[in-house]
Amino acid sequence: MLDPLAEEYVQTDAEDPALLFTAAYNSFSGQVLGYLRARGVHDPEAVTQDVFLALYPKIPSLQGGLQGAKSLLFSIAHARLVDHYRKREREPAFSPFDPGQDERRTPSAEAQAFGHGGGLGVTELLDGLRDDYREVLALRVVADLSLEETATIMGKTQGAVKQLQRRALLALRECAQQRNGTS
Repeated sequence: MLDPLAEEYVQTDAEDPALLFTAAYNSFSGQVLGYLRARGVHDPEAVTQDVFLALYPKIPSLQGGLQGAKSLLFSIAHARLVDHYRKREREPAFSPFDPGQDERRTPSAEAQAFGHGGGLGVTELLDGLRDDYREVLALRVVADLSLEETATIMGKTQGAVKQLQRRALLALRECAQQRNGTS
């Protein structure tokens, strides 16, 4: 479901770049953030902002309105993700999280979902998968991209993406069952 500004943009078929940028940000910033977070980017909020900053100068030449903006956003996000991993290979490892120094009494919902509040989180489940499985699940499930958009970003055919997603979901289920002791 689109936010009211995005619906207004779609209904008026506007060519206003500021309106398109705002509609794209309101509609897709959460999905971009989720995609980057699921793929293990250290500062997904900052990278999300970089993605939108990279989108802004491209808006005047953008084709396809809001859906075109979505495709371009995730192409940019994927490129930033690749840059992140290349940079990470050249920098020293980060210090591990020390729960003894954390003053919070109750973990946030986001922390629980991503496995920082006890229990098995999304990140831990995805860590047990191959890179291409994690990528396809992050793009299709977390970022909610279409088969066509995912295929374009990953450089694969739509059929290959469907097969990869099916195999990834099977592997994810098997991983979850093994960790829960139900296999």
